[in-house]
Order: sequence, then structure tokens, then C-alpha cells
Amino acid sequence: MNQTSKKHRQAPRSTERARSLRQDSTTPERILWGILRNRQLDGHKFRRQHPIGPFVTDFYCAEASLIVELDGESHVGQHEQDQQRTAYLNQHGLRVLRVTNDDLLGHPDAVADAIGRAVEAGSRDRKVLGELND
Repeated sequence: MNQTSKKHRQAPRSTERARSLRQDSTTPERILWGILRNRQLDGHKFRRQHPIGPFVTDFYCAEASLIVELDGESHVGQHEQDQQRTAYLNQHGLRVLRVTNDDLLGHPDAVADAIGRAVEAGSRDRKVLGELND
């Protein structure tokens, strides 16, 4: 079992939910996945609808410890739950970047640039931490 699997063990129910969410993705999720899939964003690998603990994250880049959450109408009135989710993920060493559907639909290139900068920052941080631990 690899280190990520040990660190972010999930229940089979989470895996089933993730599969279901991948099949029923929204238009903004499909657009963002088109930008992130197949290492198209500067060669970084993203996973879609990836379960971590009790949550299913929208997009996850393990090498940068980065989660990209796409917030649409389903997040209206969910601010407190989103904060709790982000706090949980942060406590487990993960960074969360929230992107609104409106930003993605109106400025997809700017969103891709912001995600690219966040990935690069996370990748640099992990490299520095690795060098410190050597």
C-alpha cells in the first residue's frame, strides 16, 4: 500500500459515491476536467472526484497536496460546511483552492493560471520539505 493510501484511507461507500459523482458531473466540472485531465496543466496529474477521509474532493493533485473545489449553486448556504471541510483537509496537510462556477465559465484561462500557480507553489513547498528531511 502506498503512502497516500495509508494517509487518506476511505470507506468503500466514499469510493462508490466518487464513482457516481464522476458519472453525473456538472457542465462546469466537465469543463475544468477538460483543462486538468491527462497532465494538460503543466504536466501535473489530477484526479477527479477523489475520496479523502469522509469527503469526496472535486479535483486532487497529490504531488502538490492541492485540492481544487468547484463551487456552484449547490454551495449556496453551505459556507459553514465548506469551512469545516476545508479545515479538515488543511489539518491533513492539504491545501484547498475554491473556484466558483461563474469564474470558471467567464474566465477559464485565468482559472487555469491560478490553479497552475497553486500547483507550482505546492510542488516547491514539498520539494523544500523533502530536502529539509534528507
